[in-house]
Amino acid sequence: MRNGSEAAVEVTRRLAAYVVEARDEDIPGHVTHEAKRALLNWLGCAIGGSRHETVERALAAFAQFSGPAQASVLGRGERLDLLHAALLNGISSHVLDFDDTHHPTLIHPSGPVMAAALALCEREHGSGQAFLHAVILGIETSCRIGRAVFPSHYDAGWHITGTAGVFGAAAACGRLLGLNVQQMTWALGIAATQAAGLREMFGTMCKSLHPGRAAQNGLGAAFLARSGFTSSERALEASRGFAHVLASECDLSLVLDQLGERFELLSNTYKPFACGLVIHPVIDGCLRLRAQHDLKGPEIEAIHLSINPLVLELTGNKAPQRGLEGKFSVYHSAAVAVLHGAAGEAQYSDDVIRDPEVIALRQKVEVQSLAHIGNTAARVSIRLNDGRVLTEEVTRTIGSLEQPMSDTQLEEKTRALANGPLTPGATDRLIALCWSADLLEDSAILAQSSVPAP
Repeated sequence: MRNGSEAAVEVTRRLAAYVVEARDEDIPGHVTHEAKRALLNWLGCAIGGSRHETVERALAAFAQFSGPAQASVLGRGERLDLLHAALLNGISSHVLDFDDTHHPTLIHPSGPVMAAALALCEREHGSGQAFLHAVILGIETSCRIGRAVFPSHYDAGWHITGTAGVFGAAAACGRLLGLNVQQMTWALGIAATQAAGLREMFGTMCKSLHPGRAAQNGLGAAFLARSGFTSSERALEASRGFAHVLASECDLSLVLDQLGERFELLSNTYKPFACGLVIHPVIDGCLRLRAQHDLKGPEIEAIHLSINPLVLELTGNKAPQRGLEGKFSVYHSAAVAVLHGAAGEAQYSDDVIRDPEVIALRQKVEVQSLAHIGNTAARVSIRLNDGRVLTEEVTRTIGSLEQPMSDTQLEEKTRALANGPLTPGATDRLIALCWSADLLEDSAILAQSSVPAP
């Protein structure tokens, strides 16, 4: 529903006041621990994605325009100015589609917020506690604004990670820069007028550009506001503001409801598979059947999937041509899960996308869209050449809120992603730093430890 009077509640200013005035000691311990989990997962994804073709091309395009070498490009040796480092790290952390997801809104919250905040901390040398608190407040900002406009905003075709993420980056960086309430209000407004990202770009390099630009623009918004650059003070709630222009229906009360008492970070999830979250139940079901029956490709006549309509809407690409497209193909994901017994980054390479055996099984995947099946559930039926039909119902998949990845599983995921750009010993040291992030005197060490030794 739409909020009635736009002037009735000062949503933007009240949110800004909270971000400015929130105290470290008011953050519960379990929320801080979740922030460490998010940091560990995000750094692994950023380092793991750092050598992707998308990052290489972005770096080739923008490095020539970089200013002073102020911040690291994670997983690499280059150093760029703050704005370009935030951009590149936002891209690399999302390009594998392996980063975290805020379950209620489908926002990938850490990318824009952490890419901006960590770049800033490399120059400002803030404490680990200050960094973590800013990240928590930034994610809170993104996800609450996302809740206010979801689902109509997303259904209209906006990529909510980019559009809501810019607010979180601005809030986190504004907090680290010590903005006052007036400046933070401006920062949110400056972020609002830069909110962008289209779902049409899914499966292309532009999808990861969205969190990169959100990080860069949010960081820039904080600096502009600190210099006295003005914006509307009703950027969220005004009739021509973010919520009413970019969503046909919105509920701005969700931005302020239990602010400081209920934390959106606790609704965050982490992916065990390197593709769109809505495909995960299908992959889980295929992996279970493969393990139970030692399935081989040639013995399979057909794979039948019963899924929520949103899954088909987002991932209905029957014949992906490139790895990035495969991440949005439920057909490809089912095929590789059965054939490879995995759905990690390797299964979404260009070579695997074009593998004749994978293509052959992909063409045997049949999909039925059923509204009564939740978007975190699936039914997988595999019909064999001998007439047998094997079925698996998935109601809760690993990585979901109901069955979250453990700390140990997140460590294993990070090792698998970071080992290569970093040595195994360096990765282990980085993992240890994440778990003690709130005790660090200088949070810049997180970025410095995320690049290869010279």
